[in-house]
Amino acid sequence: MASPENTLPILGDKPREAILESRVLIIMTGGTICMQQSPSGFVPARGFQDKCMARVPSFNDGSEPLSMDVVTTAAGTVKEHQSLRTPVTAYGRRVRYTVYEFEELLDSSSIDAKGWAEIAQTVFQNYTLFDGFVILHGTDSLAYTCSALSFMLQNLGKPVVLTGSQAPMLELQNDATDNLLGSLVVAGHFMIPEVCLYFNNRLFRGIAITTSMRTNVNWDMVHRPTSLDHFRIHTNLDTTHVACLRIFPGIKPEMVDAVLKLNGLRGLILETFGAGNAPSGQDNAMINVLASAIQRGIVIVNITQCLTGSVSPVYATGMSLSRAGVVAGLDMTTEAALTKLAYLLAFPDATPESVAKDMSISLRGELTESSQPVFRHPDGALPERVQTLTAMGYAIAQGDLERVKTILNVERHWLLNDADYSGNTPIHLAATSPSISILHFLLSHGGSVHLRNRNGRTPLFLAANAGLSDHVLLLRKSGAHLHSDELPAAELLARRKPGVWGLAGIDPCENSQRELEENESSGDRSRWMMAGSAP
Repeated sequence: MASPENTLPILGDKPREAILESRVLIIMTGGTICMQQSPSGFVPARGFQDKCMARVPSFNDGSEPLSMDVVTTAAGTVKEHQSLRTPVTAYGRRVRYTVYEFEELLDSSSIDAKGWAEIAQTVFQNYTLFDGFVILHGTDSLAYTCSALSFMLQNLGKPVVLTGSQAPMLELQNDATDNLLGSLVVAGHFMIPEVCLYFNNRLFRGIAITTSMRTNVNWDMVHRPTSLDHFRIHTNLDTTHVACLRIFPGIKPEMVDAVLKLNGLRGLILETFGAGNAPSGQDNAMINVLASAIQRGIVIVNITQCLTGSVSPVYATGMSLSRAGVVAGLDMTTEAALTKLAYLLAFPDATPESVAKDMSISLRGELTESSQPVFRHPDGALPERVQTLTAMGYAIAQGDLERVKTILNVERHWLLNDADYSGNTPIHLAATSPSISILHFLLSHGGSVHLRNRNGRTPLFLAANAGLSDHVLLLRKSGAHLHSDELPAAELLARRKPGVWGLAGIDPCENSQRELEENESSGDRSRWMMAGSAP
């Protein structure tokens, strides 16, 4: 994947062989976007890649349709899928992609935790094979699936973009083409390691806006993993024991009490008025009902039913809810609050107290913890950005951890994954620096291990090539893996330094065995041909 910098030059006549490609897997789960007309109404269009994308020049540059490996089962079954490639984008890069269609397409209006788990498993199984993922999904429950996957995909280091449409892509007038192309460009070009929703030229959570010329990313909003751990998935969501109740004028406390006494209920999302207010009455009957449920171990989260805004206990009724133990959901959406509550309750060691505490903490950027102003680096100040990145480069090269901390403290939101003239990010530079402490610091603050420089190299490749075993181990611990484009070169280098390349994931013995088998196969074919009996 390329550096996320928005000001990369358009490369124009750059030779084809010098242009890097990103690899994106499009996962077709169902939805209007992939429908076609039939005598019985709209039905899924099987063969979506050929019917809907191959015929469109913006999705297909006409190059050779090479095959890409896709893992299709939990057991690791690999199937070859024909791929297509986009023309060169404004960022000097092509996107090579293939479409993997679920055998049983999901009805978005009937999707549940099982369907979310199937999507999460598919991403997990193919994580090391692709730079990004696009998921085609129905619009009815699109926001719920986005929210659920945000929590299910843990330590995510690559973009996962969900999209859908109001009209099928095979219809003459549709919104599907722009939604899918925009999703593909985001997944193939920008290191936004989140589960995002792309619709109508916008990447939600307000992260990016696409124009006819380029995609503009609000980098200060991007949520990055900061734990030094591998990507993994958590597929057990406790959706059967949570509920959502919308407060309305005149609602009786008995109605709320009836919901809170449902058998097996462990958590409730309460959609209240305005800034988090609910009717209490002179006898505080409603507050007493809620307080009683909380004492029984039910977690109640207060969110606003308004389209925008945040829950804040500034009015007496809102303060009463807070004093009763109701958790303020701040600016979380209903979908985020419900799926987050189901996610937290599913952990074996979860307690009402721990879940209530974590509901107030931003795990994936789902809520704003503080209303304090955030410093933004001016986008137009290119010389200053170059100077800052250069200063960071020198500090990393000199092993000056305190200087690195000082620079990053001011410029964190764009600097971590920005790149120099060679496409090297601070993580690339730290991967070959003498100080492993700097590498650890940058990784713990959200630097990406998956970005590639202009030569197509990841930080892991550079560290292994430099023979830095400790750096390799730390990068691997943080979820780094060699890109498929790097494997041929890595396998050759592993012959000379098998130890460090073994730590990077290359098995020289396996490579030697594969070469021996290939040589034997070639020798057999030669003998057959000499004997005039080649198969």
